Amino acid sequence: MELLIKAQDIRLEYTGRDVLDIDGLELYAYDRVGLVGGNGAGKSTLLKVLLGEITPSGSQVSRLGQFTYLPQLEEAVLQEAKDHALTGRLGVDRLEVRTMSGGEETRLKIAQALSEQVHGIFADEPTCHLDREGTDFLISQLKYYSGALLIISHDRYFLDEVVDKIWELKNGKITEYWGGYSDYLRQKEEERRQQAAQYEKFITERDRLERAVETKRKQARKVDQKAKGAAKKNSSESGGRLAHQKSTGSKQKKLYNAAQNMEHRIAALGDVQAPEILHTIRFRQSKALALHNPYPITGTEISKRFDERVLFDNAAFQIPLGAKVALTGRNGAGKTTLFQMILNRENGISVSPKAEIGYFAQNGYKDHRNQGVMDFVQEDCDYQVSEIRSVLASMGFSPSDIRKELSVLSGGEIIKLQLAKILLGRYNILLMDEPGNFLDLPGVEALETLMKNYTGTIFFITHDKRFVENVADRVFEIRGGKIVEFSLSEKV
Repeated sequence: MELLIKAQDIRLEYTGRDVLDIDGLELYAYDRVGLVGGNGAGKSTLLKVLLGEITPSGSQVSRLGQFTYLPQLEEAVLQEAKDHALTGRLGVDRLEVRTMSGGEETRLKIAQALSEQVHGIFADEPTCHLDREGTDFLISQLKYYSGALLIISHDRYFLDEVVDKIWELKNGKITEYWGGYSDYLRQKEEERRQQAAQYEKFITERDRLERAVETKRKQARKVDQKAKGAAKKNSSESGGRLAHQKSTGSKQKKLYNAAQNMEHRIAALGDVQAPEILHTIRFRQSKALALHNPYPITGTEISKRFDERVLFDNAAFQIPLGAKVALTGRNGAGKTTLFQMILNRENGISVSPKAEIGYFAQNGYKDHRNQGVMDFVQEDCDYQVSEIRSVLASMGFSPSDIRKELSVLSGGEIIKLQLAKILLGRYNILLMDEPGNFLDLPGVEALETLMKNYTGTIFFITHDKRFVENVADRVFEIRGGKIVEFSLSEKV
């Protein structure tokens, strides 16, 4: 198989932390690799190192082919794509860049990359903002793409369909797993089970040896005390004293030697790491925020148009109390517009008078404030500090992260923090616009768990098929100016 990239000694440090510490890495023609890891792990940085955009001191990267790069949306410089047939199929034909939605910008980026004649494509979150149709089309294109793929993505369905190898970047190191993302998860779970079994065995054996050491030392101390008592008693006697001392000293020495041998065995056990703790949180809701309306948000005869473009034409919907409702539809169908209509209580929208609505905006990652992490989350929050820490830990924040200022966090970390804040806020209804965008995969999975356990009502927009499967009770789709409800089996 043709070698396209050979990298050695990739070492990169940032603020005293080893972001990358990789001895060697190779990418071959027809490799189809998903790069996964936590926010801030260095995934985007590694792509840029392999592409030559960043050159760490001492690193050696040999590029034996030509590559195109799809950066994250905010980094992209959009130009006219060469393949006009492809742009047409992607739905971005003759669009003005200034008026594009996030999904339309993403489609144009993809068209640009696929129209290049290169040996491989590096992509950083290529499905962000893409609707289901756009993602499915991209999957069909990449399945028949003959070059190498190295892709960062939080879309598990997309990874399962496109890649056959996972590179996990953790603590600066790359670990390779064969298969798609679901295969990777199964292997990780098996590793966790084995680690848990090894740790339990280690703790059991260490405790047994420590108890045995203490027993031997106690026995040795008793022998010592007996010897001292016998020495006092026999101090005036002459017969057999030396023989008794020799016998006692020999027994005491054996006991101490046995204790030392067991201590050596404890040291030889090494230090087996405990499995990672899975954090949980129990959400509660203030009685003052309790809702009793079985449908706290409803829409009747909703109509909305922009110039000649009709988004809603006498549409209707009902959001059940306590439900987790997914809203889907093509890019530009009006999903975010519907959320804005709810927030503004526009004509046809009815919201319970006691509703306290929290809103997570699609561009939340652009909000940087000079404020501490804990101070930010504690605003409008009734939870204890320990509970807040538990939620932040489940989202991947370390104790040192919690002491940071918002200004030093990455875009993905800002999003996770805002999601934690809204889930812990004084709300009983949440509107969440693409909450999984730009999150790392552990963050997406943690968010799913938090949303499922949330006691209030959630109405959320997503194009992530697995996210819908794992969180939604109901699925609405905007189609032809109407809001249509589907069963989960029909939409997943």
